[in-house]
Amino acid sequence: MADRFDILLLPGDGIGPEVIGAARRVLDAAADHFGFELACDERLVGAAAIRAEGAPVSEETIQAAKSSDAILFGAVGDPEFDGGDVRPEAGLLALRKALDTFANLRPVAAIPALLDASPLKREIVEGVDVLIVRELTGGSYFGEKVEAFDYSSDLSVYTKEEVVRVARVAFEAAGRRKGRLTSVDKANVMATGRLWRKVVNEVAEEYPDVELDHVLADAAAMHLIQNPRRFDVIVTDNLFGDMLSDEASVLPGSMGMLPSASLGAPGTPGLFEPVHGSAPDIAGKGVANPYAAILTAAMMFRHGLDRPDVSDALERAVSTATEAGFLTRDLGGDKNTEEVTQAVIRWIGAGEGHM
Repeated sequence: MADRFDILLLPGDGIGPEVIGAARRVLDAAADHFGFELACDERLVGAAAIRAEGAPVSEETIQAAKSSDAILFGAVGDPEFDGGDVRPEAGLLALRKALDTFANLRPVAAIPALLDASPLKREIVEGVDVLIVRELTGGSYFGEKVEAFDYSSDLSVYTKEEVVRVARVAFEAAGRRKGRLTSVDKANVMATGRLWRKVVNEVAEEYPDVELDHVLADAAAMHLIQNPRRFDVIVTDNLFGDMLSDEASVLPGSMGMLPSASLGAPGTPGLFEPVHGSAPDIAGKGVANPYAAILTAAMMFRHGLDRPDVSDALERAVSTATEAGFLTRDLGGDKNTEEVTQAVIRWIGAGEGHM
């Protein structure tokens, strides 16, 4: 196993620096516990980069990302740039495109200590464990855009190969889990949806042990709330994946609990980011929920650094901290960022060998 990891930290805007700062301290504690070395390089992205460097992400930062072992990302977005020609979010899109991180993994799991934090009934949420695999570098987010006074358009384009590669990631994930994959599209009205369904069916022939079904995007949104346990792994396009994974945040009670991993071809660095946004309304107040950033770091060790032992330890520490009542206000508690971070650090390594 590697004993040194080069990590690029991109805290970004709003609460990004606070939650990435918390995750960095947890990483340092994990490095001490497991005996490996972390070399962290911190750079600007988003609104912070626009102000200091004139662009939402610099070419130097993109090159640093490409040469790292993994990238831990915070959040981008700032009301100052709403409606402007240059937006902080463009930095994240540029990084995804430059790294070709085409598969976004977003796990959504019910945490026993947080079942009552969800707006849904306990019996609906209990036992939920869903992985959403979102195609991340195609579709309308990256298509040609036209924006005029009285007309605008966003071109959505998918190629067969783009669908094949993300579908394989999803089938592989389903094979390691319960063996069920749901493909979500709008094949009833969209040409890209019909291509998506056709190609996913072709890829399914490579995975005879995985059960595949197709669900239209609007029906999938309904099922996620009414009966989320019907899903194991979901694979879908960029737009629907964005919407459905945000909707799924109500299941564990807060978007502040959702991590994600954006992966490219084997051997290339992954981009790991919490699902939540920059939350400028609470930035700088010390009350941001760092759990999603810490769980994102856990995904980084599992999917980017090949250290599932470290990932398991971080996930156990988060579970123990929530069970002990270390909940931020978005989870119905009164703990601040520092208190939660210290709790996770305290429990790193606790319960090893007793999963």
